[in-house]
Amino acid sequence: MILFNDAEALVAVSTGQDAFNHALRAADLYMAAASQAVTKADANRLRRKCGELIDRAEQLKKILVSTLSAEEKILRHASSLHGNVFPQWKAEPSDDEFEGPSNGENYVYVGFLAQVLTRYCASYDDTPFTLSPAQATTFAGWRRPMDVLAPDLDYLHEETRESLDTLFMNSHKIPDLVQDMTTDCSVVAGLSAAIKILTGKHSVLSSIIYPFDYSQGRPHLSLKGKYILRLNFNGCSRRVVIDDRLPASQDEGKFFVVDRSNPRLLWPALLEKAYLKVRGGYDFPGSNSGTDLWVLTGWIPEQVFLQKEDVDINQVWARIKAAHDSQDVVITIGTGFISAEEENASGLVGEHDYAVQSLDDSDGERRLLVKNPWCGGPTWTPASFSAGSHSSREAGQDHATNQEKEADFGLEDAPGCLWATLEDVAQNFESMYLNWNPKLFQHRQDHHFEWEISPGCYASSVVRNPQFAIVSPTGGLVWVLVSRHFVDGELEIVRRRTTNLAAASRQLGFMSIIVFDSNGKRVQIADGETYRGPYVDSPQTLARLEMTAGKWYTIVVDQHEFPLSKYTFTLSTFSHSLVKLQKASEAMAYCEEFEGAWKRRTAGGNVTCATYFTNPQYSVSIPKSTSLSILLSTDSSDTHVHVDLVWGHGKRVSSVKVKELVASTGEYRRGSAVADIAHIDPGVYTLVCSTFDAGHVAKFALRVSSMVPVTLEPIPAEAAGRLRAPLSPLTLSQGARRMQAPLSVQWLTRASVMVSTNSRYASTLLLRLSIVVGRGQDRFTEAVSGEGEFQAAAVGLRTSEFDMEPQRSNSVGMWLLVEGMGMGGEEHLVQAYIFSDSPVQVGPWETIDEIWH
Repeated sequence: MILFNDAEALVAVSTGQDAFNHALRAADLYMAAASQAVTKADANRLRRKCGELIDRAEQLKKILVSTLSAEEKILRHASSLHGNVFPQWKAEPSDDEFEGPSNGENYVYVGFLAQVLTRYCASYDDTPFTLSPAQATTFAGWRRPMDVLAPDLDYLHEETRESLDTLFMNSHKIPDLVQDMTTDCSVVAGLSAAIKILTGKHSVLSSIIYPFDYSQGRPHLSLKGKYILRLNFNGCSRRVVIDDRLPASQDEGKFFVVDRSNPRLLWPALLEKAYLKVRGGYDFPGSNSGTDLWVLTGWIPEQVFLQKEDVDINQVWARIKAAHDSQDVVITIGTGFISAEEENASGLVGEHDYAVQSLDDSDGERRLLVKNPWCGGPTWTPASFSAGSHSSREAGQDHATNQEKEADFGLEDAPGCLWATLEDVAQNFESMYLNWNPKLFQHRQDHHFEWEISPGCYASSVVRNPQFAIVSPTGGLVWVLVSRHFVDGELEIVRRRTTNLAAASRQLGFMSIIVFDSNGKRVQIADGETYRGPYVDSPQTLARLEMTAGKWYTIVVDQHEFPLSKYTFTLSTFSHSLVKLQKASEAMAYCEEFEGAWKRRTAGGNVTCATYFTNPQYSVSIPKSTSLSILLSTDSSDTHVHVDLVWGHGKRVSSVKVKELVASTGEYRRGSAVADIAHIDPGVYTLVCSTFDAGHVAKFALRVSSMVPVTLEPIPAEAAGRLRAPLSPLTLSQGARRMQAPLSVQWLTRASVMVSTNSRYASTLLLRLSIVVGRGQDRFTEAVSGEGEFQAAAVGLRTSEFDMEPQRSNSVGMWLLVEGMGMGGEEHLVQAYIFSDSPVQVGPWETIDEIWH
């Protein structure tokens, strides 16, 4: 019974080919058990389990077949890091990889073990571990454990292998781990907080470091000095090989993590060395404990921002207390920026991670046992702290029947440890990092993907972001974790840092998970979401989703200020029932895209601006009725943008009237805007892209999606290919409300006229432009603005296009007529422009009343 239960459990915690293999193995075991069942009921039950596992194997096979090549390529590429290759984990190494002296000589392992450890172990890791300038000043070379951890013990040459194992791999007390000269507080805090899950009932350490002594529940000493670690990063479990050489210092300082309870304990320093090999060296640029423990243990990282207004610390406590009691969560906490004065007053270190060793609420007050992992560092003195409060002895009396908890409370005697209330922690720390046991979930799926960051003009939308459709047939809780793979380019960026570690992390950008109720279809802008996670500067971000059964959602991975152009990621789902995850599909069948720009002469501003008509405009030809979606995205999040779709017959429009407006994106939005049209009739429309402020220069992308093919073409600018001739300014007033200027040409010319005004009373001034031909009763209008209606002067007024014939303009006459209303007692300066194919001669302005009366 144990065998097939164990095999089935492995399916839930494995992915890819491993999960498929475990499913087949478990099905075989269930079938074998069914054939030997005592009762018919047991046999039927076991066969049903066998059938379920075969179905599961078929599902896993389909996933493997559909994703293997692309995802395997990503994982293979992600194996190379900092000049090393970290292959995917395939199987546990055999003991043969670790036994015997490296030079092939035969030694009797009694009496010579010390010499073997110090003299005959070859280097199995030629990685050039980098050091910081401060570390380099005291660096004394790479030394074997005997030289670094036990240089004063001469009697070891008479000891047995078991004695050496006990000396270097066993701790009789709970390890008290501290950092010294390496800036890896997050690593040491994480290891300190995770000691019980590493060595306790979960014995996570047994699946991390090899060789391992399973009978003793501790790592085995490798006589070759070679160790192989199974670390979780860049999309999968990976094989990390190190030797046992440790960086030695010329003084009493230590470059590696040390156990104050047993300074000769070796395995924590080996874990640290393997992790630092993955992250680039002992000049570790900094991280957070959630990320570090995800790599070291594979436990799911979650970051809780304690300073956010919507954080309910009562709810946080309820979640972590129960899980901590069952050893299913590891807790660390981190400070934000703290001034030097505050550091001296409080004893807290800014931008520093602390371990949480234990939790307690036995006396009605919620407390955390907080440890500063920095050896010799200051001890925090919270506001609620007072001498003798909640001492370990008092707590131990409350828990006298529970040896494990008594041991927890004994940790408060260690330097740098103290009990703090939940309220003090929430007030003084910026983040709480939680790492959850993945075995809390029955199912896990991993999907690896690549993201080439979109060009600048798409930056304000999510249309080209990675998007996934997800559904849970049974509903309930689903956790979604997005993990960014480590790359060399990021390490180069943070090593160039000139400020603190937090600033270095921020140089790598921020990412978030956004979830939409959009039927699993791709979305275009980050608006109307059902869930929005915080933007974190960590390589991992987690979303805890409560899903409705059978309902498809869209998961969008978003970023802000990523410095590199290309990244790879892994998206992992953790659930109690199997979920389906696939790439989100487009909501529309067809798409047309254009990239353009608002330039000095084409940034016309909103519809109230006189230059609105100069904005970029497009002809949209729709052959059949369809739904339509229009996206306008810019390269600047500070640019407020808008789209109008009007009945313009594909011609350039100068203004937008309500009766002509078919659809718009609504109010001007920062960065991007979308107009979704459920139904639009066939026709040729005009689409106008505008910014709120005239003269606001920016690049943009225009995307029109539809269910039938449509044609999208830019409309030439008003002055494109034409002469632009300014006329002499004219002044309108109560006494001169109608002004005209004669026009003439030497050959046939196509033309139009526009006017603008910068009058401070432009909001009340109404204008009309007309091109009139002839005199007296034969006078008629050739072209007019606003379909003959007076319009606000603040709106750019234009006439329709008209033809100018030399004979007619010279014989019967042609004039530009400007008429004004609502002038009050003010004078209004008006500027007119003629756009034409060839030069137009313009006479002086004249008042109409002086001519015709």
